[in-house]
Amino acid sequence: MDDLEKAILISFDESGTIDPVLKSQAVAYSQQIKETVSICSICIERLRVCNIVQVQFWCLQSLHEVLRIRYLSMSHEEKSFVRNSVFSMACLEGIDDKNNNPLRVLDGPAFIKNKLAQVIVTLIYFEYPLIWPSVFVDYLPHLSKGAAVIDMFCRVLNALDDELISLDYPRSSEETAAASRVKDAMRQQCVAQIVRSWYDIVSMYRNSDPDLCSSVLDSMRRYISWIDIGLIVNDAFIPLLFELILVDGLPDQLRGAAVGCVLAVVSKRMDPKPKIRLLQSLQISRVFGLVAEDGDSELVSKVAALLTGYATEVLECSKRLNPEDDVGVPTELLNEVLPSVFYVMQNCEIDTTFSTVQFLSGYVATMKSLSPLREQQLLHVGQILEVIRSQIRYDPIYRDNIDKLDKIGREEEDRMVEFRKDLFVLLRSVGRVVPDVTQAFIRNSLDSAVACSADRNVEEVEAALSLFYAYGESISDEARRTGSGLLRELVPLLLSTRFPCHSSRLVALVYLDTVTRYIKFVLEHTEYVPMVLAAFLDERGIHHTNVNVSRRASYLFMRAVRLLKTKLLPFVETILQETIAQFTTIECTSKELSGSEDGSHIFEAIGLLIGMEDVPLEKQTDYLAALLTPLCQQVEASLLNAKVQNSEESPAKIATIQQIIMAINALSKGFNERLVTGSRPAIGLMFKQTLDVLLQILVVFPKVEPLRCKVTSFIHRMVDTLGTSVFPYLPKTLEQLLAESEPKKMVAFLVLLNQLICKFNTALHDILEELYPDIASRIFNVIPRDGFPSGPGSNTEEIRELQELQQTLYTFLHVITTHDLSSVFLSPKSRGYLDPMMQLLLYAACNHKDMVVRKSCVQIFVRLIKDWCNRPYGEEKVPGFQSFVIETFATNCCLYSVLDKSFEFRDAHTLVLFGEIVLAQKVMYDKFGNDFLVHFVSKSFPAAYCSQDLAAQYCQKLQGNDMEALKSCYNASCPLAPASSANQNFVHQRVLSFCIKKFCGRSVDIKVYISGSRFLLS
Repeated sequence: MDDLEKAILISFDESGTIDPVLKSQAVAYSQQIKETVSICSICIERLRVCNIVQVQFWCLQSLHEVLRIRYLSMSHEEKSFVRNSVFSMACLEGIDDKNNNPLRVLDGPAFIKNKLAQVIVTLIYFEYPLIWPSVFVDYLPHLSKGAAVIDMFCRVLNALDDELISLDYPRSSEETAAASRVKDAMRQQCVAQIVRSWYDIVSMYRNSDPDLCSSVLDSMRRYISWIDIGLIVNDAFIPLLFELILVDGLPDQLRGAAVGCVLAVVSKRMDPKPKIRLLQSLQISRVFGLVAEDGDSELVSKVAALLTGYATEVLECSKRLNPEDDVGVPTELLNEVLPSVFYVMQNCEIDTTFSTVQFLSGYVATMKSLSPLREQQLLHVGQILEVIRSQIRYDPIYRDNIDKLDKIGREEEDRMVEFRKDLFVLLRSVGRVVPDVTQAFIRNSLDSAVACSADRNVEEVEAALSLFYAYGESISDEARRTGSGLLRELVPLLLSTRFPCHSSRLVALVYLDTVTRYIKFVLEHTEYVPMVLAAFLDERGIHHTNVNVSRRASYLFMRAVRLLKTKLLPFVETILQETIAQFTTIECTSKELSGSEDGSHIFEAIGLLIGMEDVPLEKQTDYLAALLTPLCQQVEASLLNAKVQNSEESPAKIATIQQIIMAINALSKGFNERLVTGSRPAIGLMFKQTLDVLLQILVVFPKVEPLRCKVTSFIHRMVDTLGTSVFPYLPKTLEQLLAESEPKKMVAFLVLLNQLICKFNTALHDILEELYPDIASRIFNVIPRDGFPSGPGSNTEEIRELQELQQTLYTFLHVITTHDLSSVFLSPKSRGYLDPMMQLLLYAACNHKDMVVRKSCVQIFVRLIKDWCNRPYGEEKVPGFQSFVIETFATNCCLYSVLDKSFEFRDAHTLVLFGEIVLAQKVMYDKFGNDFLVHFVSKSFPAAYCSQDLAAQYCQKLQGNDMEALKSCYNASCPLAPASSANQNFVHQRVLSFCIKKFCGRSVDIKVYISGSRFLLS
C-alpha cells in the first residue's frame, strides 16, 4: 500500500480513532495528488490493480470531478485514454483466463458501479454523438457477457436519466440542450436496438435472474416517455409485460417493475384520439383482480398507482376530445376502472392516495356541467363519499394515545389533519355538485356510526361528524340558517343524538365544533335552543371529564352566546345554575392550557348574558354578586396568606390568581360604560370593589410579571367599563406600575397611559404632569438618541426590547400632543427633558427607517408649533423653540430628509409623510411668517439648487390654501440637479428679491453675497 492509498484510507476513516491532525494532512495530500497533471493516469492505474473500495471510490470521484471541471482543457490523448479505460471497465474488455487479468471493478459494491456509471455519463454529456458516437452501439454486443455487464448497462442508462434527461430535476439551459442532443441522437441511432436488448434480456432471465430483469425494466420505464411508443406497444412487448404481471410464481419485485412500465406507457403524452385507442388496447381489466390480494404488498401499491394513472389519463383524454368526437369509449373505460380504484382506496394501504384524490377531484369537476347526473355517475358519487369516509377514519390502534394526547397521539392527530385536507376539499366539491346526495350520505353515516360495534364506534362516529363539519364549508350562511334540503333533519339529529363514545376527546371536540358550525340554524328555529344549551352545558361540553374538551366548550359556548344572545334571555337562570358552582372555585395545579382556550371564555359568555339591559336590575345584581364574590374572596385569601407568610406563593397559587383575574376580566366584557355608570350604578360599584381587591395584587406581588400583566389588562378593561369612575384609583395604581422601569414593563405602562389619554383627554393633565418627568428620566437614559447599532450582534433581545420601547414612546408623545396635553412638557419638572425629546424626535423625523414613525414625529412637531407659537409675535412659551424649528427642523426634516435617497416617492407611506412635511411648512409660514420664509428660501433652498421659477411658484403656493398644489410644487422643487455655477448668483438674487417683495409687501434694495451655499444680506 503506497502513500496515496494510505492517505485515502485515513481521510475516509469515520471511526474517530485517527488523530485529527493526521487526518487533515491525509486530506491535504489526497487533494494535492488530485490537482496534479497526471491524475487521470494515477486513477486509472489504481482502478486496475487496487481492490480497496475506498481507493476505487476516490479514483472514480476524482475522474468525475476532473471531467466536469477540466474537460475542455484536457488533451485529446488524455480524453481518449480515460474514455477507453472506463469503457473497458464497464464492458469487461481485456478479461481472459491468464493470471495477469486486470481487477474487475464490476465486482465491487453498488456505489462503486454507480460512480463508474456517473463518469461514463459525464463523457456522454461532452462527447455524444460528435466525438464518441458509438458508445451505445459498442456497448450492446458486450451484454452477452452476462449479468454483470447488463447490470452495468442499466446503471449507465439510469445515471444518464438522473444526471441529464429526467425532467424531475431543475436543469440549466446548457443541460436542457445537451439532453435534447443526446435523445435525438439515440432515437436515430440506437433506441430500437436497446429496446430489443431489453426484450431479449427479460425473456431470457425472467426465471433465472428476476432481480436483473427488474433492473432492466426499471431502466426501460424511465425511457418510455420519450422514445417511439410503437417500440413498446406492440404484439411482443405488451403481452410479455402483462404475462410478467399476472404470473403468480414470479417475485413481486419483477411483477411490480412490469407494472411500472405499463404505467409509463399509460402516462405517455399523446393526442387524445390515439391515446384512447392505446388505452383501450391495453385491456387493463386483466389486472383488476390483483388488487384483491394482500393489501399491504408492494405489488398491490404499484397496481393501484397503475389504475389511478390509467383512470386519470382516460379522464384527461375525454376532456380534450372535441364535441363531435365519440366520448362513449372514454366513458366506458372510466366506468370499467373506477370500481377497482374505489376498492383500492377503501381496502389497501397505498402510497398513491394523493394522486387518487386528485383524480377523483377532477372527475367530480366534470360533473358540474351535467344536470341531472346519470345513474352510473350517482353510483360513483356514492362510492367517492364512501372512499372519503374510509380514508378519514382514525386507526383504532391509536385511540388511547389520541385520547391522552401523548407524543404518539399528537403526531398521529397532526398527520391526520394534514392527510385529510385534500379529502375534505373533495367532499366539498361533491357537496356542491350533489348536495342532496351528500347530506343523505352524512345522515346515513351518523346512523350507522351510532349502531356500529364498540371496537369501531369512536372512529366511525368521529369520521361521520367530521364529514358533517367539513361539508358545512361548501354551503352558504343562508343555507345553514334556513336548513336547506336535509339540513333541517341533520341539525336536530346532531343536537339530539347521545353518542355512546362521547367521553372520547376526539369525538367530543368534533361534535362541539360541528354544533357551532351550524348554530345559525337555531336563529331561525328557536325551539332547538334548549338542545344547544344542553350540548354545551352538560357532560358533552363544559362538564366533560377531559379538561381540553371542557375549555374548548367554554370558548365555543361564548361564540354561540354572541350569536344567540337575545334568544337565550329566558334561559339565563338555567345557564347560571349549570356554571356558577363549577367555575367560581378556581384551582390550578399546573400551567396547562395556556393560550386562547384558558377557560375564561365561559365567564365572557355569562357576562354577555347577564350584562344585557333586558335582565332586571335586581337579578343582574344577584347574578353578578354570585360570580364576583367567591372569586374576590379567593384572591383576598391568597393575598392574606402571602402577607402572613411574607413570601411569594407557589406557582400553582400564582396561576390560580392569574386565572381568576382573567375570569373577572372576561366577565366584565358583557357590561358597557353606559350601563354601569349611568342606568345601573350599583353594577359599577361592584366592579369598583373588585378593582380595589385586584389592585392589591400589585402591592403584594410587585415582581410577579404574569400577575402584573393580568392586572394591567384588567385596568384597561375597567377604563372602558367604568369611565371617569376609575379616576380615584389611577394615581396610586400608576405609581405602583411605574415602580418597575424595565423596557418590557415600561412598554405596557405607556400603552395603558395611551388608553387613558385617548379616553379622558385633558382630564388626565394633572396625573400626567406628575408622571411624565419620571417616565422621561427612565426612558431617555436607556434609549439612544441617534439610532440603534446595526450589523452582527445587533439583534439581541435587549436591543429588540429597547426598540419596542422607543416605538411606543413615539406613540406616547404623539398621543399627548394630539390630545391638547403638550403643556405637560413645559412643567418645571419636565422642562429639563425638552432638549433630549426634541433631539430624539428630530432624528426620528429625518432618519427613522419606518416612514410611519417619521410621519408621527413630523405631526408632533406640527402640533407643538401650533400650541407653543403665537402670531403676531407674541411672547414665546418656549424660548428658542421658534429658532430651533426654523433653523433646524425645517432645514433638516423638510428639505434634507426629502432629498435623501431613502425618501422613495413610489412608496405609499413615503407619500403620506411628504404630505405631512408640506403641511409643516404651511403651518410654519402661518405662525412665523417672513422669519420662516426668508430663512428657508435664502438659506435652505440653495441646497436644492432650485430654479427661479420653481422657487417663485413655491412661494405663491405657500401663500395660498391649495395644499395639493403646494405639494406638487414642492415635489418638483426638491429633487432638481445643481444649477451651473455661472448663473447661481443671479438665480439666488432673483428668487430672494421676488420672495421678499412678494411677502413683505414692498420693494427693498438688497445686496446678496454668496459664501459657499449661504446668503449674506446687507
